Amino acid sequence: MMARYPELLIPASSLEVLKTAVIFGADAVYIGGEAFGLRAKAKNFSHAEMREGIEFAHIHGVKVYVTVNILAHNRDLPGVREYLKELKELSPDALIIADPGIFEMAKEICPEIERHISTQANNTNYATYRFWWKQGAKRVVSARELSLQEIKEIRTNIPEEMEIESFVHGAMCISYSGRCLLSNYFTGRDANQGACTHPCRWKYAVVEETRPGEYMPVYENERGTFIFNSKDLCMIEYIPELAAAGIDSLKIEGRMKTALYVATVARTYRKALDDYAKSPEIYRKNMPWYLSQISNCTYRQFTTGFYFGKPDENTQIYDNNTYVREYVYLGIIGEVKEGMCRIEQRNKFSVGEEIEIMKPDGANVPVVVKRILNEEGQEQESAPHPKQILYVELDADADIYDILRKREE
Repeated sequence: MMARYPELLIPASSLEVLKTAVIFGADAVYIGGEAFGLRAKAKNFSHAEMREGIEFAHIHGVKVYVTVNILAHNRDLPGVREYLKELKELSPDALIIADPGIFEMAKEICPEIERHISTQANNTNYATYRFWWKQGAKRVVSARELSLQEIKEIRTNIPEEMEIESFVHGAMCISYSGRCLLSNYFTGRDANQGACTHPCRWKYAVVEETRPGEYMPVYENERGTFIFNSKDLCMIEYIPELAAAGIDSLKIEGRMKTALYVATVARTYRKALDDYAKSPEIYRKNMPWYLSQISNCTYRQFTTGFYFGKPDENTQIYDNNTYVREYVYLGIIGEVKEGMCRIEQRNKFSVGEEIEIMKPDGANVPVVVKRILNEEGQEQESAPHPKQILYVELDADADIYDILRKREE
């Protein structure tokens, strides 16, 4: 049985994705408002959406954490203060903070909301954890550079009721706890202000200073090299080790990701955690299912990051930046009325085509599209326009919040 039963913490880029995360198995979700979070390019939540999202999550017994994790400049501080007053009124379960100044403001303005320390604050040792505990932090997110052995040592050396949150799945930043200047240097968009443009995914060449203009590409294959490009983290095979290290919250990365990605990852880790809680044997027996499911969503190749020691040459992807994609996201079912499923369509599909209903309980049901109607009730042969509201008849039962997807050609 698990030493500490970890929560499953899922990212949400929008209200639709938050609802998906809640229905597909999250214990908690983390979201960003329109200001002061570290994902300026994510869609993020308006005040009204945040209110609706928090209410929806709380009705389903799921917690909501809001990121206020930029490293602030002087000019940011008045806005941060106003934002914290807004958040006080919305009552999320915690704020994720990196900046000590913002931490102090949160303690003053909304002391009743738990404060969690972001991975951006470089939390690499137990003395740091103790420091934040004394300041009134309930939880600290471990730096991504830590091994499980180091996390275990931290757990032994901090108060029992203090919580450790660690990333277990998703994109890894190649920089030290996300402290990267490449984006700012190339595009004027600062990673520490939430505007990272991911230059680690671009192509690079080497220039020798006495030979200006002579570019020497560092070939791995004919497509060039992506020297900074990290593989994605995936720890689905190591839940016993994560629990034994004393981690309280297993964090999935991906506040820029689609509902299909979030549903797939949440559902798979939910089942893995529940199976392991029942018995380690069930968990091991179902491993092929978890691995097949997790590879269904858009991903790079996988790595265990720093958890088992320093990553080696097998951790970076040197030859491409392509995602492997096995499924295309078609939409989420908003309501079912007289056999017709209402969706806001995201990718093209046609009458007569075989697609899949993806259900929160782990079932993937193959179905044929029998009819497609637009909002005016007119028949359509296919659904070519993104974001169009459609009514779809399928040859099997579907429920609200089920996801429709189809296999990539």
